[in-house]
Formats: sequence, C-alpha cells, structure tokens
Amino acid sequence: MSSITAQVGTPLVDAKSVPSSLSVNYVPSKFSSIGGLKHRKGAKGADPIPIPKRGGGRDAFRANESRMAGDDDDDEDGLVLGAPRKGRGRWNRFKWVIFTCNLVFSVYSLTGLIATLLIHFNVYEHADIIRVGNQPELIVSTLAAVLAVITSLIGWSGILLNNRTFLAVYSFLLWVCFALLVTPGYITYKKRTFNLEGKVNAQWSRDLGLDGRLRVQNQLSCCGYFNPFIEATISQTCYARSLLPGCKGPYIEFERVVLERWYTVVFSLVPFQLIVMVAALLCSNHITYRFGKRMMPKAYRLNMNSMAVIMDNYANQLAEQYGNDVASEVLARSRSNLQLDAMPTMPYSNSQQSTAYTGKYDQLRNK
Repeated sequence: MSSITAQVGTPLVDAKSVPSSLSVNYVPSKFSSIGGLKHRKGAKGADPIPIPKRGGGRDAFRANESRMAGDDDDDEDGLVLGAPRKGRGRWNRFKWVIFTCNLVFSVYSLTGLIATLLIHFNVYEHADIIRVGNQPELIVSTLAAVLAVITSLIGWSGILLNNRTFLAVYSFLLWVCFALLVTPGYITYKKRTFNLEGKVNAQWSRDLGLDGRLRVQNQLSCCGYFNPFIEATISQTCYARSLLPGCKGPYIEFERVVLERWYTVVFSLVPFQLIVMVAALLCSNHITYRFGKRMMPKAYRLNMNSMAVIMDNYANQLAEQYGNDVASEVLARSRSNLQLDAMPTMPYSNSQQSTAYTGKYDQLRNK
C-alpha cells in the first residue's frame, strides 16, 4: 500500500497539523516480538474473547512477550503529575542499582561537604592551621563536595521522575566530580611524599606572611620558626625572651599527619566513585523497560483513527477503479468483518490464533 498524505481535518491530523499517528506509512510488525494470543476477560459476566495481549511494563523481559507499551503505560509515557495510577508500581533491577549507588554517593558527598564547612568555620581543633597552610587543597575539596551534592540531587530527580535527560547530565557530572575528587588527593600526596620539609620551609618564609605565622604560632603554642629570633611574629606569647619552642618541628609533624589522612580519605573514595560512574552509564537508560526493547514509537502505533484513514484511502482507490457502489459495499463489509467499532486498541501478536485478525489487515495492505 502506498504512503498516505493526511490532510488537515482528517482523524489522523489535529488542528495544529501535527499527525497523531504515523503508523499508516509502514508496517509495524518489526516492532513487536512473537507472542501467543492471550485470553483477557472483558466486562463482568461477559465471555472472554481471544485478543492480543499488550506487552511492556515489568513483564517485558518474559519469554514470548509483546514489547509494545500501552497508552497508559507509566514506563512509556513517564510520570504525569496528578494522573491516576493503575496498580502498584515496581522498580526494575537497573533502577535499584542506580538508586543504591546514588544513595552511597549522596552520603559521602554530603559528609565531605559538612567536614569542609566545619573546617572553614574553624570548628575542629587546629582547623585554622589548615585554613592557612592547606588553602588550595581545602578550596578544591570544598568545590568537589558542593558539586557532588548538586550532582546527587540531579540524580535523585532523574531516578524518581524516570527522566533520562536528568540522568544524562548526572552521568556527565559524575566525571567532573571524579576529577575534582582526585585533585586534592594528588596535591596532598605529592606535598607529603616529596620533600615536605623543603615545602614547609618555603611556605613559612614566603607564603604565610605575618598574619599566617601568628595564627600558626597561636595554634601550636610556639614562637618563631627555629626560635623566637628567626622569622617570628611578635605577640603576647611570642617575644625575644619567650621560652616557647620553634614552630618548625610541630608544624611539619602536623602537616605530615593531616596530609596523610587527607589523601587516604580521598583515594579510599575513588573505588566507590568509579562504581557509581559505571552504574550511571549502564543503568541510566534502563530505569524503565522501554529502552532497547524494539518497541514501536508512540507516534507510529496503529490506532482506530489511523485505521479509519487507511480504510478511507482504500475506499477512494476502489471508487476510482470500480465505482462508488462497489467501494461502499466493500468498505462496509470490511468494517463489519474487522469489527472496528468494538475492537480494542491493542497491538496484534504474531501467532496462529491471531491470523483471523491480522489476515484482514494483510489483505488491505496488499491490495
């Protein structure tokens, strides 16, 4: 059957000239798998009639199951706020995996954000030394924690709303979070492992300044670098005859402990971050069973409106060849045999029992 160009005002085209179905343009049999004809009960007290079963949902992975989703299938149409739901929804295994991974990701990202904020607010003991002597690492760690929390919120939005666009952004931001996560770990590991004493010497002499030295002296109860006469900041406790020791030994020991704990925590989170990234890549498109299951797009599903257009076009071809009387008789007989007024709008499975219905469509298509 040749392609049909629908006109405005026909059942196939709405007032905005947007086709409601494109199923009249090609054969949709390749979009559904082979499945047996199912028996469904109609109204109460009525005899069950053999009609094809519409597939999709949580049964989409069963053997010989039709892959075409229904009009009210939540997995296909997404979450519609305010719309009534039928039955109790279930999450598939992919959604549970990405839910669990994002839960773990949210826990350690929120923990990291709280820890960095407490350091900024000088809550921990000697936190002021970290704010002075480890400022680059602290800033990068704070940015990583903030971005990780935002990314986890985007992930929750995509998971709970079945929104693959949010999950695509979520998967991309996880890589950015991974880069920001390992950066402070690399900085702290390199600083502690390679000539820590030389780096601390240069920092005390060039980078800290008078205010930074004073804050370190107050926190560690020391005076000067080697003694009160060498690179000291005068205060009420640090002066020429002060008995306080120099700050070099306590400061280097403090940096050694803090830096080791810092990169240990960061690198211990790397395996979890990699698992979350891989899970997001593999599961973000499978939070429902709609992706990759050879299902017909909704715009191409055969419905009663598109079937009416097909029958109307067929009648026009018959009228051109045999006259209006013959066309009217054949069209009326076809509608009666196909039971277009009573037939439910469901996809047709390829089986031996369904040939009584699909054969008539094949005859229409091959004319």
